[in-house]
Amino acid sequence: MEKILDMITKEMAKAFQSAGYDEKYAKATLSNRPDLCEYQCNGAMAAAKEYHKAPVMIANDVVEALSGNGAFEDVQAVNPGFINMKINADFLKDYLNGMRRNDGLGFEKSDRPRTIMVDYGGPNVAKPLHVGHLRSAIIGESVKRIARFVGHKVIGDVHLGDWGLQMGLIITELKSRKPELPYFDASYEGEYPREAPFTIAELEEIYPTASGKSKEDDSYKEAAMQATFELQQGRKGYQALLRHILNVSVTDLKRNYENLKVEFDLWKGESDAQPYIPDMVQAMKDQGHAYISDGALVVDIKKETDTKEVPPCMILKSDGASLYTTTDLATIVERMKLYQPDEIIYVVDKRQEMHFVQVFRCAKKCGLVSENMRFRFLGFGTMNGKDGKPFKTREGGVMRLEYLLSDINEEMLKKIRESRPMSEDEAREIAKVVGLSAVKYGDLSNQASKDYVFDVERFTSSEGNTGPYILYTIVRIKSILKKYEEQGGCADNAEICAYGNDSEKALMLELTRFGSVIENAYEELAPHKICAYIYDLANAFNKFYHETSILGTEDEVQKNSRIQLLILTRRVLETCIDLLGFEAPERM
Repeated sequence: MEKILDMITKEMAKAFQSAGYDEKYAKATLSNRPDLCEYQCNGAMAAAKEYHKAPVMIANDVVEALSGNGAFEDVQAVNPGFINMKINADFLKDYLNGMRRNDGLGFEKSDRPRTIMVDYGGPNVAKPLHVGHLRSAIIGESVKRIARFVGHKVIGDVHLGDWGLQMGLIITELKSRKPELPYFDASYEGEYPREAPFTIAELEEIYPTASGKSKEDDSYKEAAMQATFELQQGRKGYQALLRHILNVSVTDLKRNYENLKVEFDLWKGESDAQPYIPDMVQAMKDQGHAYISDGALVVDIKKETDTKEVPPCMILKSDGASLYTTTDLATIVERMKLYQPDEIIYVVDKRQEMHFVQVFRCAKKCGLVSENMRFRFLGFGTMNGKDGKPFKTREGGVMRLEYLLSDINEEMLKKIRESRPMSEDEAREIAKVVGLSAVKYGDLSNQASKDYVFDVERFTSSEGNTGPYILYTIVRIKSILKKYEEQGGCADNAEICAYGNDSEKALMLELTRFGSVIENAYEELAPHKICAYIYDLANAFNKFYHETSILGTEDEVQKNSRIQLLILTRRVLETCIDLLGFEAPERM
């Protein structure tokens, strides 16, 4: 099903051609003056230079060619050459009935589906998730869902930080506490225990303790670096410990991500890419791309068109050790071999942009991917407290993600208890659902690259541009539909009819924007555009609700038409919040 703007543009193209002008000038857009018209075309201004005529004369010719066109209720040429259009009631209701009958709400899936990998999450193992992991998870999950809705095959990868000195620190601290464990006996030949020698709580305490010791004790740090080296060289006991660390950590991470309704298709880490590094590095040397500079192995990736300095991409340090760059490049090698993606999207802190510029350029220069491979960097800003600084606990530390979600849920629970009587279990369940909408919408309604203030009081409000407001609108629609059914109503075979008042038409027009919004949100990796759309749609519905008799009208055809309009509005809203990663309860 075509987008309504494309359909209007086609009608305009016919009119431009009929009037003797090139159809390339016929593009229709939403009006920037909705008080005057609903759609507009500014092509007459651009055509004036080619045809040596005043823009308003061209506009008048096109308007005359549109005389009698069934798509429009009114078309006017306005100085200095705008073409203003109001859509025909029958054209509008036919479009909405087409949306209603379509499983995808009229959205046309891509006719050239791509395989896309989304790299988001990126937590380090052996550490709890904290608020710094929130944006990557929320934005990445939404981008993944939007790309799938558009029709692509999408693979989400958590890309765990499970390599490097942090592993050596954990091994060293564990050895100091439990030296009798078989993992530390280099001559041990038996089977290692299946159960991990630590719980997640112990593991989360071990790492910061070890990190603190390494900063004060050089010999401790040296031991950790040696343990890291032996792990990376394949020492069996340390490899077995790494598996325990991963199993315990991933189990806890999955629980926390599940509370966020964030799911990954792959739970791979940096360690999975390590086997690909030797051959990759050797190929870079053999091809003449990599060379030694100040003892390190680097690849030049600067371009003549660069307006700022782009440093060489360092592949190996002077001691032969790999870096994040090495691991990210090897991960690309692994992904190309196992999944053959057409595109990889990285959802990462925007401060890492230069790192990924180096990685992307190096991957293409060294032939790790084809020139057609598309890399996209979606860099996000910081989540700040009301003081404008990165969000912290009252004590000044980094807040654990599960504590943040708990605080939000408690705030929502308090508001739900005050709003209406219900059982404690139901109130807590609703608070969890609405609380998640507050967190996700509060984040996603901001452009990803912008910093924003995390304001619990504002985000949990049921008024204004918030997740709970969107959910209240959906619940209101559900309540009306439930009451309609209880009254014995059945609109299964009904159609949406022509609008009866201005607010009804405004709601209909908002619904027609759905396809364009989703397409734009995907192309620009911009979930905030879906948030802006459903806020406008919710406002349009609530204005319609307050100004229009729905169940009270005696005209059954009109009543059933409005019920179908409500059902369509609910479907669009629920589809959009699913793309944002949350859902609506049955009541609030």
